[in-house]
Amino acid sequence: MTETTGTTSSTTTAPRSAPAPSRSLPGRGTATRSLVALDIDGTLLGADRVVPAVTVDAVLDARRSGHHVVLASGRSLVGVLPVARALGFDQGWVVASNGAVVARAGDGLPDGYRLEKMHTFDVEPVIRLARAFIPGIQVGVEEIGWGYRVNRLFERGLVNGQQRRASDTELWNVPAPRVILRAEGALALTEPLRDLGVTASPAGPDWLDVTPRYLSKATALERVRERIGVDPRQTVAVGDGVNDLEMLTWAARGVAMGHAPAAVIDAADEVTGTIEEHGVVAVLRALGGSN
Repeated sequence: MTETTGTTSSTTTAPRSAPAPSRSLPGRGTATRSLVALDIDGTLLGADRVVPAVTVDAVLDARRSGHHVVLASGRSLVGVLPVARALGFDQGWVVASNGAVVARAGDGLPDGYRLEKMHTFDVEPVIRLARAFIPGIQVGVEEIGWGYRVNRLFERGLVNGQQRRASDTELWNVPAPRVILRAEGALALTEPLRDLGVTASPAGPDWLDVTPRYLSKATALERVRERIGVDPRQTVAVGDGVNDLEMLTWAARGVAMGHAPAAVIDAADEVTGTIEEHGVVAVLRALGGSN
């Protein structure tokens, strides 16, 4: 999802369909250590942007049981870190900017994080193309751990961190992990941008997140999985947005939130409750303890 979100609808916790026999589905009361990737907006946070106490407890219980809970978000790192703190991450992995940034989060680290991997790209061609199509498009260029250089300030609550108005040269003179493009009709830029060799991910009806080529939450999570040594068959992912599609298919057990759009539900192995029903809690409670 985008930097903020929250949404609707109502579905009971239930499998969407029987999984294929060849696919291992971890976390059903088995005593196995899993990597559990959780989207933030629309999965952990609702419209009030607060992590419910029941969700905090479920995440803490899963971590105490030995499972690796990894936050995986379209948010910038500066937007992910407060959620990690709210969840009690003393040391934990986070994926930000739709996979362009991988970091360790924890109160004992300088500034609360340590970068493990950051992918950046030349943003000038992206901004020039976007303006050629939509001259008045709003642009935000991410600065790791701080906020955004912008051509126009985004309204309060739309992005995390600080904002600084910048000239064209300042917008694109330094490679960045992500560019936000916002305007009515912005989604029409998806394919032209991909033709430039970048990843363009719709994150709302008027919002595109642009990151380096061949990146997604899934590519970053695979890096984390290899680093911590979890079996690929012991991976779980929960999300609700279009930018979660690759993550849900990457995981051995992909779970869509009950309010997710049809494309996300179709990509998942099962569906849990909506954000209002704390659907992610049901998934976390089913994990069981580790060996």
